[in-house]
Amino acid sequence: MVSDKKNAYKYAYEYIRERMLDGSYEGGMKLIEDRLSEEIGVSRTPIREAIRRLEQEGLIRNKRIYNPSAQDLIYIYELRILIESYAAKKAAENMKEETIKELENTITEAHKAFSDEQYKKMYHVNQHFHDLIANECHNPLMIERLEIAKTIFYLFSLKLNIYKRPHIIDEHEEIYNAIKDRNEQLAGELMANHLKKDMSYILEIIARSGRF
Repeated sequence: MVSDKKNAYKYAYEYIRERMLDGSYEGGMKLIEDRLSEEIGVSRTPIREAIRRLEQEGLIRNKRIYNPSAQDLIYIYELRILIESYAAKKAAENMKEETIKELENTITEAHKAFSDEQYKKMYHVNQHFHDLIANECHNPLMIERLEIAKTIFYLFSLKLNIYKRPHIIDEHEEIYNAIKDRNEQLAGELMANHLKKDMSYILEIIARSGRF
């Protein structure tokens, strides 16, 4: 059993969060402190603290793992479109050359992951691309909201393989080129359109599958 209180809380938090995000704990599952305490090997206090933090992140509601709806997806994308299109404009204005190079590298990695059908890696590469741009807004409140939205959004990607969407990497490349060319208006427009296409694609999958 993990004895140190701080380490026990951190361990419990990371343990629960990881199992939520890898699908081991499914949406709607009720979190029972006694059961988690026995499973993880810590007392109920760090379990309670871990659950409280996950509630703050939006991943747990009423002691149950949050099961996002299609409407939640729309809200998330509306938020992302507003913030990330603004961030793309700021990136075109201010992004440093070494960060632009890192942005280019994510596109190369995405092509390889896509061709190898490594869709979990595609998620992380895609997220890194968007994070590099989002950070250019230099607004901690915006970045904090995006972090919460990103975590909830990952729960969708467990159910739906969104990275098979045609042209997703091509769109990243267009955004990258606009940033590299310092075309602020175009970068913002391309980002907004990219996210709108993502949203439409996922909503079509949901409508066809009836899984939400």
